[in-house]
Amino acid sequence: MTTHSAARRLLLVHAHPDDESIGTGATMAHYAAAGAHVTLVTCTLGEEGEIHLPELIGLAADAADQLGGYRAAELSAACAALGVTDRRFLGGAGRYRDSGMMGLATNAHPRAFWQADLDTAAGFLVEVMREVRPQVVVTYDDNGFYGHPDHIQAHRVTMRACELARAEGFGPDKIYFQATPRSVLAAGIEQFGQTTGNPFSGVEVPDELPFGSSDEEIAARIDATDSADAKVAAMKAHASQIPLDSWLYSIAGNFGGEFMGVEFYTLAYGERGPGDGPHGWESDLFAGLATEPAGAEVPAGALSR
Repeated sequence: MTTHSAARRLLLVHAHPDDESIGTGATMAHYAAAGAHVTLVTCTLGEEGEIHLPELIGLAADAADQLGGYRAAELSAACAALGVTDRRFLGGAGRYRDSGMMGLATNAHPRAFWQADLDTAAGFLVEVMREVRPQVVVTYDDNGFYGHPDHIQAHRVTMRACELARAEGFGPDKIYFQATPRSVLAAGIEQFGQTTGNPFSGVEVPDELPFGSSDEEIAARIDATDSADAKVAAMKAHASQIPLDSWLYSIAGNFGGEFMGVEFYTLAYGERGPGDGPHGWESDLFAGLATEPAGAEVPAGALSR
């Protein structure tokens, strides 16, 4: 088995191709550039995604049903932009299918991730964790950040896998959930209220949104503005899902690295490390951990499983 040297090992579990870039892309690129071993596990191929490129309409689930393979290629390109080489699909590509939005008939598809047996799916993730031995794991909260069934299931599978890994003696030291402070949402509502394609259209206060954490709940603020361009490049690789006229790009053009490069997390498991500022936010997901010396051998495994 091939090995690699990495003092810090970070594992991220996402539901669909593009989730990794939108939610945690800057963090991934930042740590990859700093020499950490970053592993991405994606749970589905995103077969039920909304297609924004007219020439790809024939790939849709109600047509040729080949969107998943196309999105897998987009994911490969996005990871290349982020500098992440260890990317895998949970249980292998295509084992679990995109469930679609909550309440749709696609939730009941026999291969839908929403229908996955929890311990079986967690077992696939434990195999990755046994190989990589991450100190830090990142996924969604119990509402899947905004309520998508595959995000919720990714949370459940990740937490169960971490529990099983701890029972075997190699569970992670920390588990984080991606998050957005309500103070940041409030500033966005105010700043973007008059912009074209305002993402907060019709929203007056953060509590009206299906996500958001109090500043006190936030544990880590990762300033990855050095990797903002990599995040934008990764998002552009997901062109089938994120149109070039998306509000994300228009806002990035106005606010640049500050908007794209700063990402926030709550701490679900483990000891909070030293931080700063009025809330003592960590600036490093590995804060407080005694990571292994550089040069420790850790199995790298195959790519793109």
